Amino acid sequence: MPQVISGRGVLYPTRLPTFQRVAAPAELADFIRWFWIPRWDIPLGRSSRQHVLPFPASNLVVEPNGVTLQGPTTRASYRDLRGKGWAVGALLRPAAVASLCDEPSGIRDSTITIDAPELHGAVVTAMQSERETDATAHAAAAFASWAEARLTPADEGGLLANAIEDLIASDSEIIRIDQIAKLVNITARHVQRVTHRYVGVPPLAIIRRYRLQEAAERIREDSSLTIGQVAAELGYADHAHLTRDFRQVLGLAPADYRRGLRADAQSDAVDLRLAP
Repeated sequence: MPQVISGRGVLYPTRLPTFQRVAAPAELADFIRWFWIPRWDIPLGRSSRQHVLPFPASNLVVEPNGVTLQGPTTRASYRDLRGKGWAVGALLRPAAVASLCDEPSGIRDSTITIDAPELHGAVVTAMQSERETDATAHAAAAFASWAEARLTPADEGGLLANAIEDLIASDSEIIRIDQIAKLVNITARHVQRVTHRYVGVPPLAIIRRYRLQEAAERIREDSSLTIGQVAAELGYADHAHLTRDFRQVLGLAPADYRRGLRADAQSDAVDLRLAP
């Protein structure tokens, strides 16, 4: 399974000492976008705060102490890392969530424990490999084998939810529910029902999160773009509209985010993001 290189969701790349994404095998394309595997080793007495802007989806995560299902989020968050550790997560497609949770909206912005001893044991064993590259490949393969055996076949609603997610993720011109409804030939109300059932957040929240992922990526990767240009390219009414969304979700304005990136580039501080 090859490593996936993507800038999406990585708010501060210079804070990533060890983080890998591994593509899911083709047979799991309806269930998992990719596996994400961070490692950290923080000196005694110090901590590393990881600011995250996750994708609008759920994640199944294996860590040394167990397996959890992290529900969809409506805001940015952070986690303080200490000591030495790792995680192996799977960014789930909407069709996969039904196998693990009856009501994804019920775990919005929260985490629940999943009883999956076989998955936990296989991934922990893989992560104990002496070579880090071997551990990453083996852990992703073990996770994939478990998922292929455990996740139930995608139903019609799950596949429709996948199609809606793909449209939003791939077309930055989609900014309204009626655009989605027309493209998949269903009513706007049906779009809302499907995303509620299989993602756990409203369709407008999914659109907004993907556009903010794109905005952050463009601000980070192209310093020649003005905030107004980024806003126009992503369908925002104006600079102020993007700034309002950015501030509400991330807690800072786009200009402040850009200044933080510059400060990071000039600093030798090393940090690690734990996010899918």
